[in-house]
Amino acid sequence: MQTIVQVICTPGISLRDAIGTDPRIGEFQLQVTKQQTAGRSPGWSKLHSSAEPPRPGAVNIEWNARASILTCRVVTRSARHPSPIVGDLINYLAIRFTARVRTISIIPRRT
Repeated sequence: MQTIVQVICTPGISLRDAIGTDPRIGEFQLQVTKQQTAGRSPGWSKLHSSAEPPRPGAVNIEWNARASILTCRVVTRSARHPSPIVGDLINYLAIRFTARVRTISIIPRRT
């Protein structure tokens, strides 16, 4: 199953870069596992769960600077239910980037 989490933000620096360099991301049971070179367009990052036991799935993140939109594609192997990693991601964004986040939309996609 795929779930798209679209985050409309205020204009500013790349939220993807901010997530990739955030030293407190581990407090939200998330970890950056891969990242394309910062500053390159289009950039991307990959997050996984650091919870014990780990939550299934991966989060692929892209930043659109023109529109100030962070697109997070959550991919899980479970075809029936989205992973709790979606909740961890939304909790993280809502707490750490309160001033930047305007709207969070969640779009489930069956594949």
